[in-house]
Amino acid sequence: MHFDKKDKIYLIGFMGCGKSTLGRKISRALNYEFVDLDQYIESVAGQSVASIFHDKGEEYFRTLETASLQYFNDKKYIVLATGGGTPCFNDNLKMMLSHGCCVYIKMPEGALYQRLHKASPKRPLLQGKTEDALRSYIHETLLQREEIYMQSHIIADGINLSNTSLIGVLKHKLLPNIK
Repeated sequence: MHFDKKDKIYLIGFMGCGKSTLGRKISRALNYEFVDLDQYIESVAGQSVASIFHDKGEEYFRTLETASLQYFNDKKYIVLATGGGTPCFNDNLKMMLSHGCCVYIKMPEGALYQRLHKASPKRPLLQGKTEDALRSYIHETLLQREEIYMQSHIIADGINLSNTSLIGVLKHKLLPNIK
């Protein structure tokens, strides 16, 4: 599999796995634009993702998310950090696989719990969950999504992953023309 430099890099994975943080670093190293899809949606909608979920529901958010993702289909030189559910709805994964390189940042449930336990008030799908409910949500949702995530072009170990190692993989395997 070979990608030209014009192709996009989509970072996918469960919420809290580090897509946005890693995406910013990768985009700087490759001289690509960085886009956090949730931030883009917030700018288009004029309200936070949490407010969209609260006011209009998840189905409305997912429709807006797909439309926002489609906006980037013809854009070049982008690292796009998606939301955790983005590839799981409306054939979004198929769209991403055909328009760029999908990288799944894979993390074990325990590590995700440690990261999300502190951040749950900021994340609409986690708000109000007890510790046990959060653990259960991570387990069940990851079970549902793992099959989708695993279809990515690259599966990266999120625990031992550094931006340097992922950039090396991208340069070597997918973007050999980048020096």
